[in-house]
Amino acid sequence: MRYKIIIGTLVAMGLITFLSEKLTRAQSGPVAGTIYDFKLKSLEGQEIDFAQYRGKSLLIVNTASKCGYTPQYGELEKLHEQYGGKVTILGFPANNFLWQEPGSNEDIASFCERNYGVKFQMFEKISVKGRHQHPLYRWLEVKSGHAPSWNFCKYLINKNGEVTGFYPSKVSPLDPEIIQKITL
Repeated sequence: MRYKIIIGTLVAMGLITFLSEKLTRAQSGPVAGTIYDFKLKSLEGQEIDFAQYRGKSLLIVNTASKCGYTPQYGELEKLHEQYGGKVTILGFPANNFLWQEPGSNEDIASFCERNYGVKFQMFEKISVKGRHQHPLYRWLEVKSGHAPSWNFCKYLINKNGEVTGFYPSKVSPLDPEIIQKITL
């Protein structure tokens, strides 16, 4: 009996969260502007103006250090090394999925460098979904039709600033479709 109450409570909480997120999205309305209008802080606290990415392809990824997909950091770094002239990788740590990114920005930077030798641009931790969803991820969701469903979801932006692909967590950053799109 006690388990039924707990399960019922968890289901109700999930439904409330789901409806709250839908209401928040409905109230926020359509998004305006381009990817180049955003300014966010790096893991080191420096403001990065996305205007500097004009004319470049981007792969935007929400990351986490305690996830089954965390080894994709290595694949992202390999993509950066092999195709850095064709695509700029932007990593956004997020703690939205089962609290798999609990560390501070300093902890995240240290983890990425120590374990994966990450040299691509990483940003400060943000929320990629829900009531506190960062405007960048709201923009990505509206433009692509996809919200991140877990850590390591990928959005491909072409040189014109248009979202041309969404890839869920299970798709490797080195997937042939991604490679093909960035090498066109």
